Amino acid sequence: MALPYQWQMRVQRWKSLFGGMFGRGERRPQLCPACGSLVGINATRCHQCGANLRFGLAVWSKGLSEFFGGHAPVTSALLIINVVMFVAEVLGTMHAGRLGGLSILWGMDPETTYRLGASYPYAIRVLDQWYRLVTAMFLHGGLIHIGFNMMVLLDIGPVVEELYGSARYLFIYIFTGAVGFAMSMFFHPALGASGALMGLLGVLIAVSGKRGSMEARALRSRLISWVISVFALGFFIGADNVAHFGGLASGFILGKVMADRLPVNSREQNRAYLFGWLAGLVTLASFVLMFLHYSDHLPGTR
Repeated sequence: MALPYQWQMRVQRWKSLFGGMFGRGERRPQLCPACGSLVGINATRCHQCGANLRFGLAVWSKGLSEFFGGHAPVTSALLIINVVMFVAEVLGTMHAGRLGGLSILWGMDPETTYRLGASYPYAIRVLDQWYRLVTAMFLHGGLIHIGFNMMVLLDIGPVVEELYGSARYLFIYIFTGAVGFAMSMFFHPALGASGALMGLLGVLIAVSGKRGSMEARALRSRLISWVISVFALGFFIGADNVAHFGGLASGFILGKVMADRLPVNSREQNRAYLFGWLAGLVTLASFVLMFLHYSDHLPGTR
């Protein structure tokens, strides 16, 4: 019996991902994932840039991009992780007996968010649980919180990903989000994707400032107005404006120092892949550490 069409497409994606990563799969001429040159069927290295066509950062990055599909695969992956983590928060809150009425809108169980890696000053600075600077950006305080942040992610994430490429975009997102929590950890507990999202806004403000067209100036004005509104709203509802500022400032600096275009040669491409994989591995390691510490005693409960 043939598989349903949806499952056939999934199997084909998995074969493309896991086969393409090691150079297996259908034998046909291919494009070098590092420089884009056409290479032969039996080639193991690109004749132009020397990249390994069977194993390497470029091959893995291409495979992951094809797996998630679309023109913004990292944005899709970030959305999925945020939703999965929110489901984990809801289940933990239900298990703690704290999910009732409209509490799902803005009322996750504090112990659950702590165990899932929210940013807590004591845990980071005293217990050296630095992984929380990363895991906290994938947690949210309720349905309203994640709903608003994911709408912003889907609005501006693909723009930055298309501008810089998926690898550098992932680095920008993780780096600016972590910087935001690194600043706020001196003041209060925090969680949410808004620090990283402000980092994306900071990048776009910096990029629009490099261009002198009327469209760029208009975009810059809208972005600045948006930032002012975010800080004003944060002030009134008690949001983490310290993390917002950290993400915005670090994103602005990256936007000033990074070339605001796709990599143009294999050297730039490999450097971009290196930054992207560094951010990805740091994120993966942070989640592994979170799982390892999940059952630890809460501070002050021993």
